[in-house]
Amino acid sequence: MKTLLTFTGFHDPYSRGLIGEQEQPGPILSLVEARPFDRVILLSTPRMQKQTDATEQALRALQPRLEIEVREIELDDPTDYLAILRGLRRHAREIIDGEACGTRPEYFIAVASGTPQMHACWLLLAACGDLPARILNVRPPQFVTRERPLVWEVDLMSPELPQVRAGAMPWTDSLAGAEACLSSGSVEDPALVLQELGLVADHPAMRKAVEMAVNLAPGSTAILILGETGTGKELIARLVHRLSGRPKECFVAVNCGAIPENLVESTLFGHTKGAFTGATCAQAGRFVQADGGTLFLDEIGELPVTAQAKLLRALQDGLIEPVGAARPTKVDVRVVAATHRDLRHEKEEGRFREDLYYRVAVGVIKLPPLRERPSDIPKIALHVLDRLNGSLRRRKRLSTGALQRLQAHTWPGNVRDLQNVLERSAQLCQRDVLEADDLIIDEPSTRRDPLAGLPAPHDGFSLDEFLSAARRQFFLRALETAGGNQSAAARLLGVSPQAVHKFVKDDAQHT
Repeated sequence: MKTLLTFTGFHDPYSRGLIGEQEQPGPILSLVEARPFDRVILLSTPRMQKQTDATEQALRALQPRLEIEVREIELDDPTDYLAILRGLRRHAREIIDGEACGTRPEYFIAVASGTPQMHACWLLLAACGDLPARILNVRPPQFVTRERPLVWEVDLMSPELPQVRAGAMPWTDSLAGAEACLSSGSVEDPALVLQELGLVADHPAMRKAVEMAVNLAPGSTAILILGETGTGKELIARLVHRLSGRPKECFVAVNCGAIPENLVESTLFGHTKGAFTGATCAQAGRFVQADGGTLFLDEIGELPVTAQAKLLRALQDGLIEPVGAARPTKVDVRVVAATHRDLRHEKEEGRFREDLYYRVAVGVIKLPPLRERPSDIPKIALHVLDRLNGSLRRRKRLSTGALQRLQAHTWPGNVRDLQNVLERSAQLCQRDVLEADDLIIDEPSTRRDPLAGLPAPHDGFSLDEFLSAARRQFFLRALETAGGNQSAAARLLGVSPQAVHKFVKDDAQHT
């Protein structure tokens, strides 16, 4: 799907020629005549409504099968950079997020119509990765020569152009809750912390999660972060900690799923000397290490039930009981937990304590998977590549086609999956600019396991009867596929024609 995005201008759809009253196609019509597109998105301002309507009609007359969409941008001043950029970014997210999952659209931006400020915002939008698109310009007829064609492409990947660093542009809209966060005692600016952590959250679903984290950060209540593996749960936990007013360095992360079951309690709460075989000296647990700060319990759903009771007391009273200790220890710890599991279901199944669930899930933040926020993918990719370039001999860049391929992928492993693809692709690519074919992506397998649907053995189950029924179905399907030709059906099944003939004869007798 080749999509052209453009503002409409005073020279659209037609403009006066240099001789008399002669009319000639304007920039948009000239571009559509010169390049094939499947869809044109016209961005219209209130003052350009007449030109937009006329351009839409002219395009439909020129190419009846062309898909045309008109989008309105409310601009009182067509030279206001921030207003233009804010409107373009909103529409870009809506366009990208509206694409069917797994598609690989090609976006083109025309910078021949509209004001110079609009052209500059288009370039900035593409250079920052908000919209992975190729920039097209249309020359006035008097400047067209054999060496200078009518339509030409601006290569933003050219090494002669200064490179835009990922994350260099903060959010244009203020974060909800940011003022409350700063006034609560935190000296850190949420936007700067986001940039430092590399958290990209332009998509509305991700921005909602970030705003929730910013609002919850100043308190001391427990927080539960939900999301698939690789969605950035630890980054959100670090964001909460950084904005909580607690010491920056006092953040302790624990992967509950990686602790052996017999060591969970001593790891979290510590133990005294001689508390168990092998405890040759006393050891402080993670709660003590995080005293005064934040303890991040990743994959809390993996904790054994025996450890959940002690965790509940720590959350309720701030008291922990080291293994072998005679009395509890008081700690001041803010707990942020995370899981990819459905804790409500785990609670109903008895694998997670109900009282602990309600104690942990005071503030709940749900992170969307990467496939549900495709408009964030280009900026995340540019940030990751910018970080990787610090360890590469030669700096690498991403072409527009590469960004489009990244954006079209479903990313079953989410952001971590994207990071891995970029790291190995950048390491192995010999060129400075990574093209779409240079990306080493493990496409998800679509082949269904033929044995996945086998029934589970149960009382009254007969293997012979099941195999007999399965054999009959295979023979019938092969005969149907072969149009009743028994020799062809035999080849499909890998058996002799005599076997098929015998099956047909026996089956006819039994029916």
